Amino acid sequence: MPTSTGLALEVRALRKTYGSVVAVDGLDLGVRTAECFGLLGPNGAGKTTTIEICEGLLPPDAGEVFVLGRGWRSDERELRERLGIQLQETQFSEKITVAETLRLFRSFYRAGPEVDEIVRLVQLEEKRDARVGTLSGGQKQRLSVACALAGDPELLFLDEPTTGLDPQSRRQLWDLVDRLRASGRTILLTTHYMDEAERLCDRVAIVDHGRVIALGTPRELIRSLGAEQVVELTLADGQAMTAGAFADTASVLTSRSHGPVWTLQVSAAHEAIPAVLRTVEKAGGTIVELRVHTPTLEDVFVSLTGRHLREQ
Repeated sequence: MPTSTGLALEVRALRKTYGSVVAVDGLDLGVRTAECFGLLGPNGAGKTTTIEICEGLLPPDAGEVFVLGRGWRSDERELRERLGIQLQETQFSEKITVAETLRLFRSFYRAGPEVDEIVRLVQLEEKRDARVGTLSGGQKQRLSVACALAGDPELLFLDEPTTGLDPQSRRQLWDLVDRLRASGRTILLTTHYMDEAERLCDRVAIVDHGRVIALGTPRELIRSLGAEQVVELTLADGQAMTAGAFADTASVLTSRSHGPVWTLQVSAAHEAIPAVLRTVEKAGGTIVELRVHTPTLEDVFVSLTGRHLREQ
């Protein structure tokens, strides 16, 4: 039985394998009531497998899952009434309208909001009577979230809701998640977009190879780097520097290279950049690009794993 209070979702020592492939490897999570919790990581990290087990769609090989204080084996019907699930991909009938689709999903639940109320919430009023096949990608994603809201859920699962969307559609989905969070719902969001997690989530867990490798608020995780800025520089084609080239460079805390691209975590950019330029010049190198940014969750992931998410 669950022992923790104030948790909408509790996962203990969760494990799931597919043959010789370990998708989830002893994962522990606790999602607090009324928070937006982000499950972050690259494709193949185990995010979707974890969320599908929590949704009752997959059985775990080992471990325990408690959802709203209940278990799937004994309380499946009650849990289905209290959850909202937006899958990574949802196939709708393209010949029926938005309102008809929502009316169908609303019929699955004993109680919930009126169809027009859901339409207003996801801002699809102008498309209420349009056939689903005429919707844009972003509008279909909002419809997918709308269907997840048909039973007025206490806990909402959003599995990579903005993957494949254009920037404007992503922003519209972000605004929708903000409104849902403000309404007091608990949200578990999976994404491989670190900027999305920083923007939306109260706390995040970074997952890699089926394990949680970092947990905290976005601010806490970024602060854990100890760096004020991150300097990225690219050397001219064919040029290289030794692994410890920046070890004694002023204000450089850590350095990592990927081919001609170097990523440096620094304590003070105004001190580090002149020193970095001198180090590169002394080594006979030429910088063709130099960028400075404040640390992000992407930098946390790089620091923990030695690679970028975009390398997956």
